[in-house]
Amino acid sequence: MSPEDIATIVLLGSFFAMILLRFPIAYAVALSTVFCLMSQGQALVTLPQQMVKGIWSFSLMAVPFFITMGVLMGSGGISDKLIALANSLVGWMRGGLAMVNIVASYFFGGISGSASADTASLGSILIPMMVDQGYDADFSTAVTITSSCEGLLVPPSHNMVIYATTASGISVGALFMAGYIPGALLAVSLMVGSYIISVKRNYPKGKPFSLSYFIKQLLSSFWALAAVLIVVVGVVGGVFTATESAAIAVVYSLLVSVFVYRGLTWKGVWKALDTCVETLAIVLILIATSAAFGYCLTTLHVPAKAAMLIKAVSDNPIVIALMLNAILLILGCIMDMAPIILIATPILLPVAQSIGISPIQFGIMVILNCGIGLLTPPVGAVLFIGSAVAKLPMEKVVKATLPFYLCMLITLLLLTFVPAISLWLPMYFGYGV
Repeated sequence: MSPEDIATIVLLGSFFAMILLRFPIAYAVALSTVFCLMSQGQALVTLPQQMVKGIWSFSLMAVPFFITMGVLMGSGGISDKLIALANSLVGWMRGGLAMVNIVASYFFGGISGSASADTASLGSILIPMMVDQGYDADFSTAVTITSSCEGLLVPPSHNMVIYATTASGISVGALFMAGYIPGALLAVSLMVGSYIISVKRNYPKGKPFSLSYFIKQLLSSFWALAAVLIVVVGVVGGVFTATESAAIAVVYSLLVSVFVYRGLTWKGVWKALDTCVETLAIVLILIATSAAFGYCLTTLHVPAKAAMLIKAVSDNPIVIALMLNAILLILGCIMDMAPIILIATPILLPVAQSIGISPIQFGIMVILNCGIGLLTPPVGAVLFIGSAVAKLPMEKVVKATLPFYLCMLITLLLLTFVPAISLWLPMYFGYGV
């Protein structure tokens, strides 16, 4: 066995061992990198050098701004406005509140970009509301946590920025455009599943559709939805970069939350900023340590070896695509979203490109796979949040979520084998894919 193979075993073996021992993910990444460097006789100063290099990026400045924007808007009374808008649009259907939950998540996801924030904010309002109107608590929770994953696909998503930075040379604007249709497809898939269950269990309908009421709620929600327009239209139109648009959106979100909707006081603003700092510290330490981990992967030629290993199993593009999804889903069961993007992208993206999958399409696949991972034990953060909000055992929520897992997997397969779903909008707006 060559020294390179030994170092690879040390790197990956120690990493997964620490994951199974429930080490904090940043510690697991950093320590496995240290062990790898020591096994090769390299200077440990390489670790901080690569960590600094990993976060020394102008594009990554968009991440704290998008996180801050999401927290400010989520704390500023936006949830009620978006729920009312969704209710005016789809509340008339059988199982209307389930549909409202799903559509509201699509709207809210475009503001927060976070499945956890979506579940905590909308779930605390909609789950009790659904239970009061005769919906089962486990069903209500399952709808809430699965629909929250729409927010990962709908821009502005800081996870898209992380992927674009990790993949190198990928346009954030193209990724933003690529997420809209997959996010809508996921919403439709979940709505179909919810409708079938609602008919079977005879869940109630809402009030009949009223165009005047819809217009009223649309105007009331305009200030919230405009935050997304500032980011997306500005980036796609070339008015400013993703980082500049995120900074402008933070100022806009602050003004709207404090002075227009008045859902935040200045004391609440400071509290929201505390939350932002906590979240950002977690994200940046993961990015920094993962950069050092990625350096070891590259120097050990792990991406090339992984490609050879996967192709040794089969050279059929369909089988390889399914294997890529399976690997990401398995990683999602044991790791959080950001580390998967940071660690798996350099390894699996070359394999995906070798079978004709665009980096942009693969980015959407990675994000949805990671989103499904957020709903699966033992590390599913959104699953835990949903269970806590609903005060239900995790096992009961998982059982109720099984039909929705199927809806999400169908959506994932469509995104994998129908590239146009992800690529049509970026191509329409002139992005190279």
